[in-house]
Amino acid sequence: MQVIIPGETQRFGLRLVAYAPNGPRRGPLQPLEYEAAWPLDDVPALKVSYTAHVPGAGLLAVPCEVAVEVWDGTAWAEPPDSRFLRIVRDGNESDPTSARSYELPGYAWMARKLVLYPPASVDALVDGKRPFLSATPGQILQTWLAEGRARGAVPGFGWDFTTTHDSNGAPWAKIITIYYEPGMDLLTCLINLSEQGMVDWQMQGRTLRVFNADTVLARDLASGTAPVDLKFGRDVVEAPTKGTLEDAASAVLVVGDEGMRLELTNPGATAPWGRWEQYIGQGGVSDPGTATLLAQSALERAGRERVQVTRGITPQAARWLPWRDYRPGDQILAPSDHGAMESLRVRQVTLTMGRDGIAGNLVLNDRFLEREIRQSRRTAGIVGGSTADGGSGARPAPESPTARVPAAPQGLIVDAQAYVDMAGFPQGLAVATWGAVITDVGGVAVDTDGYELFVRVNEFGAPWFMVVATDRSDTSATVSPLVVGGEYAFKVRATCRGVKGEFSAVVAVTIPDDVTPPPVPTAPTLSTRLGQIYVTWDGLGEGDVPMPSDFRAVRVWMQDPLAPGGQVVGYLDAAGSVVVPHQPYGADREFWFTSVDRSGNESGESVHAFVATASLVDTDVIGEIIDGAENIIDGTIPGDAKITANSITGRLIRALEIQAGHIQSNAITADKIDVGAVRASHIAVDAVEARHIKAGAVTASKISADAVQAGNIAAGAIDGMVITGATVRTSSSGARVELNSGGIGAWSAGNVQTVSIAGANGTFFLRSGSSGARVELDTTGLRAYNAGGTQTVAITAGDGSVAIIGQASSGTGGNRMVLNPAGSSYPEIRFYGSNGSTYAAIRGPATVSAEPEITLGGAVGANGRTPTLLLGSGFSDWSITGGSIPEARIRLWGGGDVDINGTTLNLRTTNSAARLNLTTNGWVDFFGKMGAPGASGAVGRGNVTFSGSNVVGGSVGYGYTFTGGDAFVVGNVFYMWDVLPSSLRGRNNGGFSFEMTKAAGSLFDFSFWVWKQ
Repeated sequence: MQVIIPGETQRFGLRLVAYAPNGPRRGPLQPLEYEAAWPLDDVPALKVSYTAHVPGAGLLAVPCEVAVEVWDGTAWAEPPDSRFLRIVRDGNESDPTSARSYELPGYAWMARKLVLYPPASVDALVDGKRPFLSATPGQILQTWLAEGRARGAVPGFGWDFTTTHDSNGAPWAKIITIYYEPGMDLLTCLINLSEQGMVDWQMQGRTLRVFNADTVLARDLASGTAPVDLKFGRDVVEAPTKGTLEDAASAVLVVGDEGMRLELTNPGATAPWGRWEQYIGQGGVSDPGTATLLAQSALERAGRERVQVTRGITPQAARWLPWRDYRPGDQILAPSDHGAMESLRVRQVTLTMGRDGIAGNLVLNDRFLEREIRQSRRTAGIVGGSTADGGSGARPAPESPTARVPAAPQGLIVDAQAYVDMAGFPQGLAVATWGAVITDVGGVAVDTDGYELFVRVNEFGAPWFMVVATDRSDTSATVSPLVVGGEYAFKVRATCRGVKGEFSAVVAVTIPDDVTPPPVPTAPTLSTRLGQIYVTWDGLGEGDVPMPSDFRAVRVWMQDPLAPGGQVVGYLDAAGSVVVPHQPYGADREFWFTSVDRSGNESGESVHAFVATASLVDTDVIGEIIDGAENIIDGTIPGDAKITANSITGRLIRALEIQAGHIQSNAITADKIDVGAVRASHIAVDAVEARHIKAGAVTASKISADAVQAGNIAAGAIDGMVITGATVRTSSSGARVELNSGGIGAWSAGNVQTVSIAGANGTFFLRSGSSGARVELDTTGLRAYNAGGTQTVAITAGDGSVAIIGQASSGTGGNRMVLNPAGSSYPEIRFYGSNGSTYAAIRGPATVSAEPEITLGGAVGANGRTPTLLLGSGFSDWSITGGSIPEARIRLWGGGDVDINGTTLNLRTTNSAARLNLTTNGWVDFFGKMGAPGASGAVGRGNVTFSGSNVVGGSVGYGYTFTGGDAFVVGNVFYMWDVLPSSLRGRNNGGFSFEMTKAAGSLFDFSFWVWKQ
């Protein structure tokens, strides 16, 4: 829980509040510690540690909702994505502390429980999938929500967008043609739409809010007059950074259909070991524009070191607070990979409440990673991200001697984009997508041959040209190159056995120009020589990235800092220098760069640099030195040549010409010295001694950080002295050890804190890194993480529990065993064969609501069949399937029994009198009836004993009733003292009667068989 110090204003706080499921507030919670993580466009998560001995424990004993509320200095409020579901609990009943832990996904997790049902008519399906043709994101999502609400599913789940407008009231910016499998859940659909760049989304309480992508959840807080700037020491306390070259490449080969091959190289890529290659095999791509775009996107991702930026924050001391001042999706200023302030996007906020109060961290993406995300979305849509799963929708049509006219395709969408060709010039590309044609013009099912896409310049009377012909399985095509800024019209039709179908509606689009600016150039390097200024550029962008192929030039800007107003003074189209002459001696000049491309896009400004022109020699300014007034005759200096006020300035006086003896005592006071005019470099060594400094004149606030270092302190100067309230450290950055009032800390060469020992409470931690592969040890236990940052080992000090998390494998290929394989949605163990791909598997239940069960299965065998053994509480199955239908199966239901021993095979139910025995000597023993009453071939048999004398007949009931009419019966009297012939007198579906030719004198048996054909 959070401790509030009386009399101290609380700037930031967290608390947890319990709610009934879809119901009212229950009360506050007081956990031992908890951690909440809020990612952008994903399900948030909350981890809570509790003990049964503190108030509120009973609220978590049953399913409930938990809200995280934030205090921003004025009021408590529940931020977006802050309602969680108590789904998973964990504890040890033998633990005397009754410690419990809970894992709570965000309320959006509930969308997993809302699935897409098939339509009422199967004719509405296309290749078994539901089509959404030219649909807005609101239309797609409301299909799930409205249909689910009608069924009574997830009744508390609300939404505030419509089919035409997003949650902010803005019209939907994009439409899409896409096909979804029945059975897909709403959460999968929502994440799919966000990954395609269609939407951003979040929850507000129990209400789903969906926005156009990169609008409401992409605020720019990094620019303007008051940017949100997180600074070291004030807002940021840790700055772990992890970089990798694992995916680097300087050359990429794209291989598509119809023999299409394209290789692109990036000479500016990071390649310390020379050329590294990458291969892209992309079926369905035969267009050079698409191939170029794919190759450029891959080279951009692989051209530099990929860096993960995480920044630790301290809300109590920070100026800018999460949720009050910024949230996931915002652009803010923060220290980048190299420590410089840069515009970064908040991808995740994590806050932790523990014994030491509130801490947290931010996951930040720089502009390179954000551009890679946009490029991935763009290429995914081009190569079939929206329609690749849709299939053709073709249905079997009855054979006909004559072909029929296919109906017009529906849902034609054309996505126009710009790309840069290999020569560095902008070109246009159009991706056309349409719905599959499954009927002719009369509505009868038809089997199409393929599709023909036509295009023309969008002018009256302009001719149409067929540009692409696809087969019937492909409902998407790419056209390039097109002229940027040009307007084009598109239409498509299907064909059936050579018969041309009706055209779709015409769609017109304007091809956009390239709007992506080149990288910001690196800072200018300045020098002055021979009275001129040299401005030099190294040819790279910030972060040492190369300039793109459409780069045109760098503009060189200059201004007088005392009279702002920048002007372009030169251009550079490659690394080099610009010479700037005719600037006054000693006057500061400010320089910076911007870069432009062939489309006219201009980057932001580079880092600014300053320089002042130096004179050639002193006599350039002073003609000659006047060496004594006695050499000047009165009246020889005219009035306009005499020295007047302000006519002699500092830059006209030769260095060291004025000495202390030339200055009258107290003639120079502080108010006569401009701020910044006297610097350390202007003061001679040992010129200022302690006797020259007034007592109390030098205070801590007047000493710059790191100004006093070990080299400035004389040996023995602090021997035997006491230093109070100071920070003693071996260095200000990099590998160092530091001792301060808080305790002892150590940092690695990468500026990652590896050791912390707190003096106040004795807490500590040791770690080999702050992200990626590492080991951590602190008062809570021991943890290990893999290179991807996923926790793989946990040893908890509180209860001694040990957990190994994530995939575990006995090898990297071939014969091996894999526990919890990546991508599996349920507990699983796989056993791989020598080829490394086929496997047998043991699986647990797929959902928490399923009955206890375990499944033994595997990959599809060489014969196309898959064996499966299911052990469940309701029934058990041993089946062999081909496709999705079992071809052979043994099923054991609850209450049933199969017993194989050394002598017999027994099949029986819990009623031991009804069973079948197969014996080793070839006998088949039946107990009860064989078959089901009323079914074809149902058979029963029995033996009835009659007692009494002079009995000449009787009746027998089966004990069950045959359905569908009377059963057939054969029987015979067995009497050990005589032969008693008998005959049947009546039979029905429940029994029969018989008579004998003479009476029996004592007990006799009547044995019979009965069957129903």
